[in-house]
Amino acid sequence: MRSVRKRRWPKIALAALAGAAMLWLAGFVAFAVSLPTAPVDETALTDAIVVLTGGSLRLETGLRLLEAQRGKKLFVSGVHRGNDVEELMRVSRQSPSRADCCIVLGYEADNTAGNARETADWIAREGYASIRLVTAAYHMPRSLLEFSREMPAVDLVAHPVFPNHVKILEWYRYPGTAALIAGEFSKTVLVVVQTGIDRLAAALSPRGEVLP
Repeated sequence: MRSVRKRRWPKIALAALAGAAMLWLAGFVAFAVSLPTAPVDETALTDAIVVLTGGSLRLETGLRLLEAQRGKKLFVSGVHRGNDVEELMRVSRQSPSRADCCIVLGYEADNTAGNARETADWIAREGYASIRLVTAAYHMPRSLLEFSREMPAVDLVAHPVFPNHVKILEWYRYPGTAALIAGEFSKTVLVVVQTGIDRLAAALSPRGEVLP
């Protein structure tokens, strides 16, 4: 009897792995096809525009939105130490004198969760209630999750940008894009799981506080 059970365990383990792989693949495909593929309506006004560093197109878009007065200030999160407004605007091929009065740089964040925390602190200091979030389309779902966790009372307007090297519409034909989106999907799943754990811990803890 024991030998029969021992022979079954590898089969059960393989079936479980196969099931998990199929579930991940189905989720990945659903994630990939749900990514935004076109710019959003730019007419909505927000208190601030927030750019997550990671490509010149993001900053260029943020500057254009600021000049169009779609927000009072532009906050750039995750700036490398030593960079200032003039250098960032030079890199983005804009004139250093344009709109520099209304640009604020954040130097503390080194990942998406850090971007959300850094932005939440700045938003609280400014007393703002809404932001337009500018980042790459493939990065937007996870960014919105992280920002919603840190500032649930703030209205978020997604403003995806579309780097030329990321082929969102035909991701299945480009291994580099597929790998990028697959990695982003896995990270997004981890955020969803962590959010669920945090909420469960808060619900089970006394006075709704998250357990250590």
